Amino acid sequence: MRRLGRHILARLDSVRDAVSRGALRSAVLAASRRSGLTATGAAALVAAIGMWILARIVAGTAVYLFAYGAFLTVVAALLLAPRKLPLQGDRSGLFPRAREGDRLDVEVRLSARRRVATFVLEERVPERLGQPVRVPVEKLSSGTDVTHRYGLRCSRRGVYQVGPLVAVASDPLGLAQRETLVAQPFELLVHPRVDLVSDRPLTRQFEDPPIRPPVSKPWPSGLEFYGMREYVPGDDLRRVVWRASARVGRVMVREAEQGITDRITLMLDTDRSNHSWEGEHSDSFEMGVRTIASLGVRHLREGYEVRTECNAGPLTRTLRGQGTQTLLLDALARVEPDREPLAKLLMRVLANGQRDAHNILVTPHLGPNEAARLRLLLDTGVSVLVVALLWHEDSSNVLATAAALGCQVTGIRPGDDLATAMAHDIGAGNRL
Repeated sequence: MRRLGRHILARLDSVRDAVSRGALRSAVLAASRRSGLTATGAAALVAAIGMWILARIVAGTAVYLFAYGAFLTVVAALLLAPRKLPLQGDRSGLFPRAREGDRLDVEVRLSARRRVATFVLEERVPERLGQPVRVPVEKLSSGTDVTHRYGLRCSRRGVYQVGPLVAVASDPLGLAQRETLVAQPFELLVHPRVDLVSDRPLTRQFEDPPIRPPVSKPWPSGLEFYGMREYVPGDDLRRVVWRASARVGRVMVREAEQGITDRITLMLDTDRSNHSWEGEHSDSFEMGVRTIASLGVRHLREGYEVRTECNAGPLTRTLRGQGTQTLLLDALARVEPDREPLAKLLMRVLANGQRDAHNILVTPHLGPNEAARLRLLLDTGVSVLVVALLWHEDSSNVLATAAALGCQVTGIRPGDDLATAMAHDIGAGNRL
């Protein structure tokens, strides 16, 4: 029953997206391009059809003549509109990837193989990047170039299609138009913003001390000198520090820093019912994506192995090294909310059986079902940091629930400075 309800909600989401204002506008523009009629031409055709229907009702010869005349005018406009203009063009200044907040200065250069007069150069730009670019060109002689510059503001992460770049020419009456493809569409990936955040991975909860020294290295076995302690049966004799033992009168052994895990699992809650929504934008979801991006880039730079998961499944393959940051950011640029529950993600991580990974969960909601699965994960002895996205009053319950389970906890509100928020733990998460 629950699965059926989620399926219905997903279908309603798709219907809502299909009938949104932007989708309807795009559908109207696409129909206009396929038919070759302008808004005036479509109105003239509708008027011709209406007059013909009226003539059938009232049997008026003059009305028939008016309807046929309007229809023939539209047909003549379609025949007179130029089919294909002898133009060549290219863009410069566009890059396959950009960061959120970047500005791209694009230059369009157009040349003609023979003389062309009166057309409009149009670059189709997504609404989130700016307004469509329309440049009227009165005349372009053979062998000459025309150049136009415009800017794109990457205000929000995502995947965008810039273009195609077309030249639009119409008939003298403006009833019909034809498009000539000048440059193919260009795919632009806008990566989420990355902040310098702090996070100290743990191997497991049942350790003393539970918090690692800041000089910890991402290797499972201790390599850094941590201190000395008294010898206990079973210790390796090669670790005995004889000089210190003679000084204190007890057998002392050298203890390396306790090894920390070199595996990080990043989990992003993508259930759209848990996030804030204002129209088609969610501040809490975008803050979650930005948190995952910042943590992932930080750990990849430091040599950790990073695995990224969302409710529907893995976002990327297992990554390691600075050279894989682009793969992570590309996946986060494409991620979108879905209707899969967070409990599904937690059960998948639990079934994975990896007990030496530091787990980071970014979510605005922890219900009883999710808390039960998170407790099962904690009972295996792994380390879990819960980053609570606090976008409404009920979100504060996430902090109390996660801390009670024994997780490291921190809270972030949309618009907060991520580096500052991640530097302060709200809950220590030490279990007795």
